[in-house]
Amino acid sequence: MRTDDLIDSLARNVEPVQPRRGGRAIALALAVATPVALALMVLLLGMNPQLREYLGMPMFWVKFGFGAVLALIAVVLVARLSRPGVRAGAVKLAPLAPVILLWLLAIVALATAAPQERSVLIFGSSWSVCPVNIAILSVPTLVGALIALRTMAPTQLVAAGAAAGLLAGGVGTAVYALHCPELAAPFLAIWYVLGALVPVAVGALLGPRVLRW
Repeated sequence: MRTDDLIDSLARNVEPVQPRRGGRAIALALAVATPVALALMVLLLGMNPQLREYLGMPMFWVKFGFGAVLALIAVVLVARLSRPGVRAGAVKLAPLAPVILLWLLAIVALATAAPQERSVLIFGSSWSVCPVNIAILSVPTLVGALIALRTMAPTQLVAAGAAAGLLAGGVGTAVYALHCPELAAPFLAIWYVLGALVPVAVGALLGPRVLRW
């Protein structure tokens, strides 16, 4: 067979890729994984009994919004990296914005607190379990996002896996906020950020293994 004939044969009956397929797969993954993460939180940890009061506190919305914003940024990153040859570009720097905001709030809180209060602001009462709980609640979304990416054609496998982990970390952090009693900015700036980074690292490690095609 001549080369031209082979090319014609391979190109015949090729169906165009649907441009919105990636977005639909990610949306489906979120629609399934988020309720599972919520159910895990309720079953394993329980809803914060003071949640109704917390809804009127600005720092609760900072805490919840941190995870929600990370998840929204990650959706864009996953959608970009799900396409072959597409890099994250400047969007990869966007997750730094909510992290820097938390750090600035933490610096202000520590600078204005009495020295004897700073340890409580940093460690709260749950520092030792916070990152672990966030990581556990991130698992359903990480699994769902990786499954969604496997239906597409990512070529930047480490970056795509890390983006899936960021999405999972954002969702896990937002869900954990509905249980967590902590509101101090220094606590959030350290332990929430660390908790959100765990699935990012796991996703980056798993990406080349589970997304290869």
